[in-house]
Amino acid sequence: MWGKKDKGDLLRRPMAASTPGTLVLSMWDKAQLMLWCANFLYALAAILLLYALLFLMIHLPLFPLKHVEIKGDLQHVTYQQVSYIVTREFKGNFFTLDLTQVGKGFQKLPWVRNVSVRRQWPDTLEVVLEEHVALARWSGGGLVNTRGELFQAASSSNLPVFSGPESSAPEVTEQYAQFKASLMSLKLKPVNLTMTERRAWQLKLDSGLILELGRDQAGVRLDKFVRAYDATIARMPHPVAYVDLRYPNGFAVRFGMGEIKSRANG
Repeated sequence: MWGKKDKGDLLRRPMAASTPGTLVLSMWDKAQLMLWCANFLYALAAILLLYALLFLMIHLPLFPLKHVEIKGDLQHVTYQQVSYIVTREFKGNFFTLDLTQVGKGFQKLPWVRNVSVRRQWPDTLEVVLEEHVALARWSGGGLVNTRGELFQAASSSNLPVFSGPESSAPEVTEQYAQFKASLMSLKLKPVNLTMTERRAWQLKLDSGLILELGRDQAGVRLDKFVRAYDATIARMPHPVAYVDLRYPNGFAVRFGMGEIKSRANG
C-alpha cells in the first residue's frame, strides 16, 4: 500500500503500531514544529554566546579605571580621605564598579553633604562632592550647616551656638538669620541662640548682652529694641547684662550687678 520503498520513503513512513488498527506518527513528520525547535535552539545559543562575550569583556582586565576626578569646592575633605575611599570602595573595572557603593563611601566622610558619581568613557570616574558649610555649633553635639541640617564633624572656627528641642535645628537656623539681619545696624552679632521647650527665644550677643524675646512676635520685639537702643541701652550709666523684651510697652534691663530697671519704649 505504501508504494516503492526508498530512503525518503523511510523517513515518511509511520511508526509501527503497537496494536492492530493503530497508526503512530513520528515527531519528525511535524516539519513546522521541528523548525520552531531549531530556531529556538539557535536563538538560545546566540544569547548564551553574547552573554559569554560580555562576561569576558567586563571581567577581564580590559577596561581598568585609570583616573578619578574629584570636583567641588573642598575646604575640609583631604587627599588622605579620598585615597582611603578609593582604596576601600573601588572594586571592579569601568563597567563593574558599583557607583552606589562608591557614593556611600564618600558620604561617610564627616564634611561631605552630597555626592554625585558618574563614569566618563573610557577609563575615568568623576566624583562631585558638596561639603557642608558650617553655620553654628549645636549644644547637643555636632554642627549645623547653612541649610539647618545637623552633621557630625570637628571645626576650630569661632561659631555661634544653637540650642533647642529635638529636630528644631532648621527653625533655629531660619530665626538666627532674621535676628542677625536685624542687629546689623547696631554692629552686634548673635553668639548664642536658644529655643526653649515652650518655643520661647533667648539671644546672647557678642557684647555679652542677653535678650529675652519670648515666644510670640520675637522678631517684632527685637526690631523695637534696635530702634530704641541708641536712646536707651547705649546711654545707660552701667553696662547692661540682660534685657527682657516681653513687655508690651517697654522692656526691663538688668545691670551687671543684678540691678533691674524698667524702661519704656517711648
